[in-house]
Amino acid sequence: MGERERALVAPPGGAFQGRAVVMDAGDVRRAIWRIAHEVIEHNRGTADLVLVGLQTGGVWFAEALAGVIAEVGGAAVPVGSLDVAYYRDDIGLRPVVPFAATEMPVPVDGAVVVLCDDVLFTGRTVRAALNALCDLGRPSCVQLAVMVDRGHRELPVRPDFVGKNLPTRRTEMVDVSDRGVVLGDLLAAVAQVAPAAVEDVPAPGGWPEGGRP
Repeated sequence: MGERERALVAPPGGAFQGRAVVMDAGDVRRAIWRIAHEVIEHNRGTADLVLVGLQTGGVWFAEALAGVIAEVGGAAVPVGSLDVAYYRDDIGLRPVVPFAATEMPVPVDGAVVVLCDDVLFTGRTVRAALNALCDLGRPSCVQLAVMVDRGHRELPVRPDFVGKNLPTRRTEMVDVSDRGVVLGDLLAAVAQVAPAAVEDVPAPGGWPEGGRP
């Protein structure tokens, strides 16, 4: 989950509390290496390949994946980033915070684009990403790589490359980074109410005319 996504998840001001470490840093590295080999094999090399990380959680994944593909395939792969904030279908249901950048180092026309994200959930972010990508050009092919597929799809979206399939409850949170994958919950912040001072309590007859003494 990216930093921007943390700020948008209810309850506002809540804190993520991990319950189980699903993957550690070593597991994540091994998954990235495996996915890199799968991408190269599936596309018979790296020709015309462009990796695009979805802001914000998918950017680090795309960069890490590109590094391994370059090492294995022997050629650098362009890496872009895509902000889909204004393409989502839930703009009226949650705040829109479009401060993440869309950067595409090469034209996507005719390219083999691999969209990269940290977690695949309902599929709505991927749907928004496809719309945003098509506004930039016409790729010859679009594929999807995710570190974690947690299920609960609401749209017919299926990844081509997956680091780990993780069954979850819909209310659970999945935190993904290069340090590992943690399953947990978002706890509501408990408001601390200070007791009223004695002088702030009005007399039985109320404040004198004109307000507080």
